[in-house]
Amino acid sequence: MKRPLPAGFSVLCALLGFLICAGLACNLRAQQSQSKQSGVIRVQTNLVNILASVIDSHGQPIPDLPQEMFELSEEGVPQKIERFEAETNRPLDLALMIDSSMSTFKDMKFETESAAHFIRQVVRPGDTLGVFEFDEHVTQLSDFSADVPKLQSAARRIAPGAGTSIYDAIVLGSNALRRRPLERRRAIVLVTDAGETTSLSKFEDARRAAIASEALLYSIVIRAANESGRNTAGEHALITITDGTGGAMFMVDEMQGLDAMFDRIDRELRTQYLLGYYPAPLPPPGSRRHVAVKVKTGDNVRYRKEYFTASAPR
Repeated sequence: MKRPLPAGFSVLCALLGFLICAGLACNLRAQQSQSKQSGVIRVQTNLVNILASVIDSHGQPIPDLPQEMFELSEEGVPQKIERFEAETNRPLDLALMIDSSMSTFKDMKFETESAAHFIRQVVRPGDTLGVFEFDEHVTQLSDFSADVPKLQSAARRIAPGAGTSIYDAIVLGSNALRRRPLERRRAIVLVTDAGETTSLSKFEDARRAAIASEALLYSIVIRAANESGRNTAGEHALITITDGTGGAMFMVDEMQGLDAMFDRIDRELRTQYLLGYYPAPLPPPGSRRHVAVKVKTGDNVRYRKEYFTASAPR
């Protein structure tokens, strides 16, 4: 026969249970408060998004391809595409960076008017654009905005300078884009004569910053702007950085060809595919990963060819 429980025992158990739950809740609130104060948002996700442009033999973007036409691998291992958007209409944040050091002072007005035309053409509802100029320094002439007249006014304030800081411009533009909201596309359009002379940043700094920002880099090299001839070393450096981001590089022999190049970039930005996947196997923290994208049509694909995984939490 079971002995009866002492009077008040049930009440004591209920009180103890309440105190334990209250302690757990306080501890949880303290952890949440500490996370907020440290500015760390602990979201576990390893989805990798790759923007891809498919280009035909005439250099024109190919739209309307279905998901099954794409093949994607990481470090040589095929990956399953979990997210697919054809002709993605995700909002765009774009850094327009104009080399103001070019020696053709007489063409500076044409350059700035071409930039103003591009701004009017490329900024759609939901998009933002920031205007930068660079010579021996890099100057942001406007915040990221959708105000087209304000942006055009900023472009028309670009004035000739002295040196050329291409690497610094890429680093600054990339870092500015990294501060933009997530789930938006990012791009840098850089107009230059490719004559790097005054950057404090090095080539590898610029390359890593561009990749880490997940921005597409579109470089327009105006060969006519360099009176001393082509800067092949600068062109090669830009080709390497541009190709790694999934953007494109265009050569212009005459300033009058600038409008056509801006038009090509605008068309490509409007016919991109978004491919998302969860890497398998899961890559180690703080590693550099290489991606390959192909289409079964055999056409050329431009895409970000590498990314860096997040470092392990301390």
